[in-house]
Amino acid sequence: MSERRAHVWAGIDAGKGHHWAAVVDETGATLWSKKIENDESVILNALGEILDLAEKVSWAVDISDTSSALLLALLSAHGQQAVYVPGRTVNRMSGAYRGEAKTDARDAYVIAETARHRRDFAAIDVPAQLTADLALLTAHRSDLVADRVRMINRLRDVLTGVFPALERAFDYSSHKGALVLLTGCQTPAAIRRRGRARLTAWLANRSVRSADSVAAIALEAAQAQHTVLPGEDVAGQIVAGLAAQLLALDDRLKRIDKQIRETFRSHPQAEIIESPPGMGPILGAEFIVAAGDLTTYVDAGHLASAAGLVPVPRDSGRRTGNLHRPKRYSRRLRRVFYMSAQTSIIRDGPNRNFYLKKRSEGCKHVQAVIALARRRASVLWALLRDDRLFTPVPPVAQES
Repeated sequence: MSERRAHVWAGIDAGKGHHWAAVVDETGATLWSKKIENDESVILNALGEILDLAEKVSWAVDISDTSSALLLALLSAHGQQAVYVPGRTVNRMSGAYRGEAKTDARDAYVIAETARHRRDFAAIDVPAQLTADLALLTAHRSDLVADRVRMINRLRDVLTGVFPALERAFDYSSHKGALVLLTGCQTPAAIRRRGRARLTAWLANRSVRSADSVAAIALEAAQAQHTVLPGEDVAGQIVAGLAAQLLALDDRLKRIDKQIRETFRSHPQAEIIESPPGMGPILGAEFIVAAGDLTTYVDAGHLASAAGLVPVPRDSGRRTGNLHRPKRYSRRLRRVFYMSAQTSIIRDGPNRNFYLKKRSEGCKHVQAVIALARRRASVLWALLRDDRLFTPVPPVAQES
């Protein structure tokens, strides 16, 4: 049996079906390199073999999402913590080593070597049950919203080909009554045959608001087109099916929004996160998922930097003061602050006043919103640090 080392570095090239792990010592020599199936028993066997190699093992992975969830959970259960090595870093570091081949074994070796040379990678924490639940719910909601956008675009495209006047008459992304209408009538002739009175009664029986107005708009569009276009009947069937799917999808979104709201508000600091204007339960849930452990941000600047709201310098020689948008940051966290900032400027208050001030200074809309988002990151961090709710007027410090 080989001599037991004091410290080794294990790099794991994670995948959906299997992982590849490589272990290097302090000289960079490969001690262990094997393919590991993404199965609990196989991972546990590999974990035991690697832990037997040294007194201390430093772990590094290149994926921290669902593909490596089982692996990270087993590492955490055995008191081991991994760091995250971004794929961009692995790709660039590969050029520093001999050869041009790209294999899982080589990638795992590069990950281990990168972790051996650098000590500034972020540690990966296995999320708590609440965070894991919110991560799954918000990801599923994002998928449903994407599906809804795709179906609306498809519906409008098909409807434009046979009934363009009706396609222009409604905003199908926000008008439920228009979708209900399409489940029963999709062609000009069908709407004219039913007539305004019968169509109004049909819509009212299906709980459509302003049924008479919807019927009147649809009948006006039907009167503007008397030509029967090719494929009208088949297109009508497709439109009716898409409209029914959209209505069902809207009901699913309402249910998942309710579930996210209830889960988010069980968080101990949910009321604080939701207190600033523009931060509702959906964005609050996404913030908890994207930010992770809030204790890792030592100050507001670190939180803003993680969200990509802090410009980075790109100076060279006598060229100084060149600030640019960063490339490596959490897109999801940036979206939370950007969307909440944009929502907060709708109503009068300190957020809108700050936005208008930036616009008066010559900033464009996006620049002003990003500046407001940066300010809101500092405010939210301070609220979470002090464990207090947001108030439009900051608290006055009491004299000692």
